Amino acid sequence: MSGSGRSSLVGASAWMLAITLLLFWLPFVGPLLGGVVGGWKAGGVGRGILASLIPALVVAALLFVLATVLTAMPLIGAVAAAGGFVLVAAQVGPMILGAILGGLML
Repeated sequence: MSGSGRSSLVGASAWMLAITLLLFWLPFVGPLLGGVVGGWKAGGVGRGILASLIPALVVAALLFVLATVLTAMPLIGAVAAAGGFVLVAAQVGPMILGAILGGLML
């Protein structure tokens, strides 16, 4: 943790993921607000962008693993996870934009 009270990349990613999940019912604004808070917590634009990619990769991997486990067939699980990947990819754009805005608020 730095001296200015900002958190690590994992902490900033956790903030982004939590706020985005809590505001799932706001399609563009939820990930944008999560990105702003996470980018501010990360402490910079580059760290904010990196922190915004971590939750997307974690959620995409979890969707793939859970879809494969639930279907018990890797090919069917991969097809099911592809639909979830599209949903995750739709949320990454506003989250990265928010991370840039949050990283600029120093």
